[in-house]
Amino acid sequence: MKASTKVKANHKKLGSLKSKRKAKRALLSQPQLNTAPDTTSTTEQHSAKAKKWINKQRVLVFSSRGISHRYRHLMTDVKDMLPHAKSESKMDKKDEKRVINEICEMKNCNKCLFFEPRKEHLYLWMTNVPDGPTGYFLVESVHTMQELKMTGNSLKGSRPLLSFDANFTLPHQQVFKELLTQVFGTPKLHPKSQPFIDHVMTFCWLDQRIWFRNYQIVQETGALAEIGPRFVLNPIKLFAGSFQGEKIWENPHFISPASRRRMLKLSLAHKYVHRKDQQQAHKARRPGKDATVRVDVTDDVLVTSRDDEDGSGEEEAVAPPAVAVRRGKMKRKKRRGGASGGAA
Repeated sequence: MKASTKVKANHKKLGSLKSKRKAKRALLSQPQLNTAPDTTSTTEQHSAKAKKWINKQRVLVFSSRGISHRYRHLMTDVKDMLPHAKSESKMDKKDEKRVINEICEMKNCNKCLFFEPRKEHLYLWMTNVPDGPTGYFLVESVHTMQELKMTGNSLKGSRPLLSFDANFTLPHQQVFKELLTQVFGTPKLHPKSQPFIDHVMTFCWLDQRIWFRNYQIVQETGALAEIGPRFVLNPIKLFAGSFQGEKIWENPHFISPASRRRMLKLSLAHKYVHRKDQQQAHKARRPGKDATVRVDVTDDVLVTSRDDEDGSGEEEAVAPPAVAVRRGKMKRKKRRGGASGGAA
């Protein structure tokens, strides 16, 4: 009896297994729709992008030691705007600028933005590694995104539109325009970029300077909202090589901050010099300037004098009055009498 019950249980299990297998075969034999989610990994997607990524621009953004917190925030804002940017530790001030070319080669970068602080001012080197050219600028009117707190916003990593005004016509302006285009333009299909264009970077040549603004495209009609940051690039020189080479162009309108401070001090010192000149002129006009005590001309008006008969011009001494002489004699006698009485 026990053996027959075990055999029956085994037959039931086999029957259930056969039915399950038949159901699986039926499901597999039916045509299925492509409703499964895309399970391709992110590495495969990046590799597919890399095959189409032709314009391989990489920008190295870093600074030298001694940079202030305000300029450091500006540097971080520039890094956030450029998805194709790379960072590097601070460079020592004593090192030569040629070392930056080797650093760029190690980081596999062909563009560089090097911020160099000097006292309370900030200078920017923008170069094409390793052949050049190199633009040297003074950064003015700096306003970071934390200071502005504008209403505009854009997706991090999105590609920008670059807008240049019509004043970039001269040869050196054309060189600056090409440098700015290659540095701030995000390459198409970059692995860290997003396939969206939602903000505009504008570069305007005004008052011998390059004015930078960053705007969000709010609507398709062209409505804009400023994002930040803001800064002005005052061009100083243009070199043929990368951080070296022949000087191609120099700004004749540029005034260094040191000479500007000197001119300001001279303008303030002019007031002091003018006041001292007035004091010297007043002393020169004053009578009796050689005397130690100021002399009044009217002091000798009431002095009576007569010349001698010989015409010597000497003044005679005026005899004191007789009353005053007698009083003096009486006082002396009294003093003598008092002294003799006391001795007796």
